Amino acid sequence: MKGVFSIGIDRRFADELARGVLAEQGDDPLALADMLILVPTRRSVRALREAFLRAADGKPTLLPRMAPLGDVDDGDWEIASGDGTALALPPAIEPAEREALLALLVSRFKDEQDQPIAQSAAQALKLARELASLLDELAIDGVPFEKLETLVEGNFASHWQRTLRFLAIVGEHWPAILADRGQIDALDRRTRSIRLQAERWREKPPATQVIAAGSTGSQPATRELLSVIAGLPRGVVVLPGLDREMDDESWAKLEPSHPQFGLRELLAALKLERHTVPDWPGSPGDAARRQLITELMRPAETSEIWTRPSAAALDHVTRADCATPHQEALVIALALRQALETSTRTAALVTPDRDLARRVAAELRRWDIEVDDSAGQPLADTPPATLLRALVTAVDSGFAPVDLLALLKHPLCSVGLSRPALLDATRRLDRKVLRGLKPAPGLDALQALIGEKKFGDAADRVQVIDLIDRVDAAVRELVTLMADGAAPHMLLDATLAAAEKLTPGETLWSGEAGEALAEALARLRTAWTGQPAISGGEWPALLATMLATETIRPRFGRHPRLAIWGPLEARLQRADLLILGGLNEGTWPPSVETGPWINRPMRTALGLPQPERRIGLSAHDFASALAAERVLLTRAEREGGAPTVPSRWLARLDALFGYDPESGAPAPEYIQRGRRSYLAWAEKLDSSDHYKPRSRPLPTPPIESRPTRLTVSDIEQWRRDPYGLYARRILNLKALDPLEQELGAAERGSSLHAALDEFLKTYPSGLLPSDALRLFEQMGERHLEAVLAAPAERAFWWPRFQRLARWFIATENARRAAGTRFLAGETDGSIEVGGLTIRGRADRIDETEPGGWEIIDYKTGRVPSPKELEGLFAPQLLLEAAMAEHGGFEKIEGKARAVHLSYWQANGLGDGGAVKEIKASDELVPKMMALVARMVAHFGNPATPYEALPWPEFIPHFNDYAHLERAAEWSTSGGGEE
Repeated sequence: MKGVFSIGIDRRFADELARGVLAEQGDDPLALADMLILVPTRRSVRALREAFLRAADGKPTLLPRMAPLGDVDDGDWEIASGDGTALALPPAIEPAEREALLALLVSRFKDEQDQPIAQSAAQALKLARELASLLDELAIDGVPFEKLETLVEGNFASHWQRTLRFLAIVGEHWPAILADRGQIDALDRRTRSIRLQAERWREKPPATQVIAAGSTGSQPATRELLSVIAGLPRGVVVLPGLDREMDDESWAKLEPSHPQFGLRELLAALKLERHTVPDWPGSPGDAARRQLITELMRPAETSEIWTRPSAAALDHVTRADCATPHQEALVIALALRQALETSTRTAALVTPDRDLARRVAAELRRWDIEVDDSAGQPLADTPPATLLRALVTAVDSGFAPVDLLALLKHPLCSVGLSRPALLDATRRLDRKVLRGLKPAPGLDALQALIGEKKFGDAADRVQVIDLIDRVDAAVRELVTLMADGAAPHMLLDATLAAAEKLTPGETLWSGEAGEALAEALARLRTAWTGQPAISGGEWPALLATMLATETIRPRFGRHPRLAIWGPLEARLQRADLLILGGLNEGTWPPSVETGPWINRPMRTALGLPQPERRIGLSAHDFASALAAERVLLTRAEREGGAPTVPSRWLARLDALFGYDPESGAPAPEYIQRGRRSYLAWAEKLDSSDHYKPRSRPLPTPPIESRPTRLTVSDIEQWRRDPYGLYARRILNLKALDPLEQELGAAERGSSLHAALDEFLKTYPSGLLPSDALRLFEQMGERHLEAVLAAPAERAFWWPRFQRLARWFIATENARRAAGTRFLAGETDGSIEVGGLTIRGRADRIDETEPGGWEIIDYKTGRVPSPKELEGLFAPQLLLEAAMAEHGGFEKIEGKARAVHLSYWQANGLGDGGAVKEIKASDELVPKMMALVARMVAHFGNPATPYEALPWPEFIPHFNDYAHLERAAEWSTSGGGEE
């Protein structure tokens, strides 16, 4: 057997190859041992090995030597050469060292303004990886780096000209660096080794049989080797899925994005016509499936002769269009789980979408299934690596609350304490110290803040101080080094030393993740030794970028019949059910990107293929998978709230079988829409037929627990939402302030109140000074300094304050000219109603006439509507009026004979402010007092419940207890008592 063959896309490649090889060798048990089979990947080697075992029916067999064509090591070539001589090639540079050296070149390059093109070490490393990809692409296609110099700068835009100047510098320095080290790039070495082996075999053909199977020859060096193998006396090339049934016109018009384009290029290199390539001996395959894929992938130029395959061609295909990525993952997990119901059945998910793969793996854990993911898990997301990242992030932020808590609550962190003791101290630190405004950076400032805070028990304070002392002792050296800046390898050493103080080394470095992290960091430390110093602020991002490309794969414990593969890993693989997931444009096929270094005209000038070639490879993977025994196609219709675009291959399937969403044409049967589908299962899985919504909360606390002292704000809450008052004043539930709370509307309002109060107390009577506006703005500047510290806040709010200041001064002058006199500001008052003490604080009280007062409430936000006032749902000013009439204010002697009420809308909009008087306040005040008296009597009955939100039209504008009230649940079920 020699020459070029093809195994149809509808046949199981590895099984057919193994059966054919065994049939050719006959009964000689040693014949296979002298054979070399080259396949695309290492995973393909494993798949072919298993195929041989199946073909031999489990009989003991000496298998041929098998090696991955894309990653053949020197030992394989020495054996393959027949004389045991090694290839005379320099060693390959380690990937981590290569990235570090390229990052150094990138960081040293500056533009015409003497500014570096990389703003940080992490950005330099990312650009270095893109540069490494370009170097690899040049090596694969045999384009010398010096050819970049032939690109004329004047032919391109200015930013591309700067790129060319940078690449010219790299082109001079990088080969010199490699030559000085006596090394070459790994991909360059692989390409050279393939070319050298091709030359060896051309000059001295091996005596043993060589079979190259499954490769499309997408790389020039590979095509050269395949050409040599095809010409060997005992050489065999087996092509995957060559389409010999496509019409000649379509074959001639193939574009790089077509799955057969690579095979057409390979046949041209082999100087063969596709009709002369025979089938590999074996089963005839399924002609209907071949026709389906041929028509599905027909070039657009010949689409007018599209022939619709029979509906039976899709009998093996099912499609599920899911609403969200979560539903898609659940549908896939259900399909995989169903496959296990048959004891011998295998199933695999094939997808380039790593997020989808992780979601599916997580969903399978609900059935205690650990699935083998060929891409592994990102090392940066494992517990040991996340501890290092949390550590350097916390140090860089000055131990900001969120970052500090993320570090202390990390499952590997212990700081020498037991886990319960650590979490107990951390929770006290969180509740008592860190909530609210962001504290000053640094552990020293945090210790001072702990000393200022109130603790219910002195032992709690000691516990929290001890926790911070332990953290300080662990990270002190790292804090100092990051503050001063240092070389990356020194920062790495300090980070590891601090991490080992936060958690025992036997914990940090144990298990698969710990061992993999230790190995990766050892490589990175060697690679980055000797690099220049960086600032400490660059270290967190650099460390994360260093670890971003590292992955970890579990050694054992994964399910033997389920797998998750990438499209590359799926080549030559076998499964009874293949699920093709993530079939959206931009995912499968991937989006077309040229990279940051060279554009399309540059690629053409250099002789590099355009990015659409990658789509052709992706299309070949899709077409090969579509021909499997059973196939499930899935996609998500929306992602991140935005609609997605179906993969072009799904759109072709729809067009081929007559599905038109716009015209309403019926969907093909292979698209799942019925009740007996994976989609229906997914919807049913987490739903319940026995759901019964809870009713409206109606707690009835004992009479002795009910409050006897309330504020005017409490009265409003009581009126609008009795349950909220119950939660706040009886259960003593208070919402925790957010961590690192930003200064916002509440702080701006308080600062403005303080500025107004200071001005009025400084100038309480008489006409205002001539420079009153300037004086008031100075007070506002002082009180609002912290609130308007950010430039954006100042640019937005300060002009509004200035408009408010002009309005306020003009209004104040007019009032004083009319005889109004300032009495008190920010003054407390109280009143008794049926045994209930009500307290309040008035923003401002003026005397408008002898015995006539005006109570003013400053509003920087909304003002209560007339409907709210008339319904007695805004009681603050009404109750303060009652306090004035009863002489209840502490700083004012006597009682008011008449009270006027008004809101001053001090928001800086329009003219700067507005006065809104409460009409008919003399009628509303007694009504309010009567209502409070009735409420006191009503809730004095122990059977009276504190009902949640009894007035849907007047719910609180700010409600900290909405999650406890569950209004969305009971409001749709008719309410009722609980």
